[in-house]
Amino acid sequence: MMVGMFLSRKMSKEEIALYKFIRTRVFFIRGTKVILSTHLVGLYGIEPRVLIQAFKRNKAHFPDWCVFQLNAAEFSALKSHFVISEYNHIRRSLPYALTEQGVVILSGILRSERAIAMNIAIMRAFVRLPSRPYLKARLSG
Repeated sequence: MMVGMFLSRKMSKEEIALYKFIRTRVFFIRGTKVILSTHLVGLYGIEPRVLIQAFKRNKAHFPDWCVFQLNAAEFSALKSHFVISEYNHIRRSLPYALTEQGVVILSGILRSERAIAMNIAIMRAFVRLPSRPYLKARLSG
């Protein structure tokens, strides 16, 4: 019932543009829809270290099924499948993947106005996007 109300509200042009942008950042990995920490920091306008610190300081809030770090094979498959040049720079560690529930938990930790607005937009994208099982084989370890 609530989801129906959530989806039925007409989106503004800005919300539609943001939704289209976010949906290109949602992937199907390990059998579930996720968004990568790499993309979240851009949406939230924060440095990667801030997000990693939030995970580490609040580890008890993030069960393994809500947040997980990609393994090398998953990251390699992601890079080769999408041929994304943004991943070609030097990385200190592999990115984290957050499920829809992980993003909800994160919204209770990152409380800036921008983070709240982005969390709402990300939730809308997760709810509206169908599962994409065709990516499962390529991106599941």
